[in-house]
Amino acid sequence: MAETIPDLRNVPKARAYGELKGHSDAILEGVDDNVAAMATIATLVHHAFGHLWTGFYRVVVPGKLLRVGPYQGSLGCLDIAFGRGVCGTAAAEKRTVIVPDVEKFPGHITCDARSRSEIVVPVLDRQGDLIAVFDVDSERVDAFRAEDQQGLERLVSWFAATKQ
Repeated sequence: MAETIPDLRNVPKARAYGELKGHSDAILEGVDDNVAAMATIATLVHHAFGHLWTGFYRVVVPGKLLRVGPYQGSLGCLDIAFGRGVCGTAAAEKRTVIVPDVEKFPGHITCDARSRSEIVVPVLDRQGDLIAVFDVDSERVDAFRAEDQQGLERLVSWFAATKQ
């Protein structure tokens, strides 16, 4: 496969995420492996938008513990408890969390001191069970908006639509 990752940093967000979803769907056609899909989606999002850190924290103990999965960027935290930090909050509440300024988020876990804002999206399987969260960090304050939430939620909807 000679698929290239588009540079979407200067493209309007709705169009950029639509294009990225098309790339993701084409690459993942016929794939039924969550880890391969996580690696692919993390790579596409990370390089298309030039984020600081982009990756998945997988559920390893349901309702209790997340563990780092496929990602791009500097080292991530290895384990995160449900309810702790942005990722743990998104996991415990099964909802997308956008943090404009991580220094103002109570209990924020600093994996990389350069991170200034963050979005974390829950990843559900076909049964609606939480299997991971998708975490994206930026070096810029207030980097994520509703368009990012919608676009990222559409990207990770692959896991709910795919038979595993």
